[in-house]
Amino acid sequence: MTTARELGNLPGNICTPTYLSEIAIALDAECDKLTTTVLEEDEMAELGMFSLLSVGEGSIQPSKLIVMEYKGGEEGDKPHVLVGKGITFDTGGISLKPGAKMDEMKFDMCGAASVIGAMESLTEMALPINVVAIVASAENMPSSKATKPGDIVTTMSGQTVEILNTDAEGRLVLCDALTYAERFEPATVVDVATLTGACIVALGHHTAGLLSNNDELADSLLAAGDFAADRAWRLPIGEEYQEQLDSNFADIANIGGPAAGTITAACFLARFTEKFAWAHLDIAGVAWNSNGKAKGSTGRCVPLLCQHLLNQVDEGEEEQEGCGHDH
Repeated sequence: MTTARELGNLPGNICTPTYLSEIAIALDAECDKLTTTVLEEDEMAELGMFSLLSVGEGSIQPSKLIVMEYKGGEEGDKPHVLVGKGITFDTGGISLKPGAKMDEMKFDMCGAASVIGAMESLTEMALPINVVAIVASAENMPSSKATKPGDIVTTMSGQTVEILNTDAEGRLVLCDALTYAERFEPATVVDVATLTGACIVALGHHTAGLLSNNDELADSLLAAGDFAADRAWRLPIGEEYQEQLDSNFADIANIGGPAAGTITAACFLARFTEKFAWAHLDIAGVAWNSNGKAKGSTGRCVPLLCQHLLNQVDEGEEEQEGCGHDH
């Protein structure tokens, strides 16, 4: 949690996508079972990640896709994947945010920070499982090169997106990271993001939002959060919400209007997660405190993620016991 807090609290002129990649590479150097790979913008372009790349278009800071592979389990065991939103500063882009409290947008990479913190914990606990962390990192700035409202981009999945609001950028980086996760044939995928102000309206500053396409995974995460005192609450993600994302000009729009904003953001991501068990944690309300001496990153949801991974180890051991294996 300390690592996640420190990363969250660093100012945007220090904690850039490049800085996050350096942190991940440094963790690789400390752990033999961990391998970090950083995809640069040209490599992402070759893969067709034009949604992720569109977010950093207006910034001088290059975007990064940071991939950390921890191999503590048996070879061939399907990995559990963690995906973090790493927007190191979010001005909103051309859809510029109000100036008041914009300094807090250095915290828009707290999803990535919690994933990196969980990976550090994982290496120190030396858990006997396979885990992959994917951090999608960019800086969202307005400039003459920046993506404009109404622009259409093609995602890695081949689906096209009409960007109606450049401040709904987290889902644009996450969707390509989620498609990239398919190559690992994951057992589960959990993404973590400071995604919507609507989540703060719904749940305040105490409880993270949880949305999922898999009841078993959702229940497991809720239980992990309860046990670790890092609680989440599940919101619905029904098909009836998907039509809010209809676009006249592309396969999908990146916003669905003011109603159910947290749910429609997850509905957007759900279009890129049909091939695996997936859950989404919206930590916009719990990732940092805004007030006085308490102002700063909280380090949430490192405890929930760590307990989730610990539970996977326990489940694996129970399955082995059921098969009569010694360990």
